[in-house]
Amino acid sequence: MPKTQKTENDHISAALTALVTAALPHVDFDGWSQITLDAAIVESGVNASIAHQACPRGGVDLALAFHRMGDALMLEKLAAADLDNMRFRDKIASAVRFRIEATAGNKEAVRRGVSLFAMPSHAGDGAKALWDSCDKIWTALGDTSQDVNWYTKRTTLSAVYSTTVLYWLGDDSEGFGDTWAFLDRRIENVMQFETLKSKVKNSPLAAFFGHLTEKMRKPDASVKQDLPGFTKP
Repeated sequence: MPKTQKTENDHISAALTALVTAALPHVDFDGWSQITLDAAIVESGVNASIAHQACPRGGVDLALAFHRMGDALMLEKLAAADLDNMRFRDKIASAVRFRIEATAGNKEAVRRGVSLFAMPSHAGDGAKALWDSCDKIWTALGDTSQDVNWYTKRTTLSAVYSTTVLYWLGDDSEGFGDTWAFLDRRIENVMQFETLKSKVKNSPLAAFFGHLTEKMRKPDASVKQDLPGFTKP
């Protein structure tokens, strides 16, 4: 059977994996920085030109690669988990827990990433990474919404996930039990909001906002991926 020729993207993906693995011991001391990337290049043996192609902005691209690796591990756990008999809220909670557990062994690296993406210069990258994680969760759980609900689901989950991560960073309870309890409370808040939303959906105010958003649709795969959405003509 002939060997499949690797593409440029394959080489870059492999380089990023090697670079992140080599970088993690350095992140605790030097953060997601150029210093960390330089050390990772030396220790991973990745060609410097490929490394700079994979991380043209230095440490921030390395941090984003680490984040995407966490997403991939979360999706693997979700695919292997038996969620069929769970309530939907418990499926969401499991997905968020899987995502946090995916990088729990590198808590300081996560902390450094949170600090990096809190900086104004990288806040957009952090927001997009957070949104992408929540989009992956909803998609993996079978979300088929096409309208404004596509946005509200991801916005709500982004708030739940981000606040839970911040809580987890300061949690030293056994097995992060306090974090999972916090996560359950946040999801309960969301469920209460959804119940309230369903009760007022026929009110004049809800009808007004419904008119404003009725043409909103999820982003089309054929348009630029950095656009937040589009309006159906």
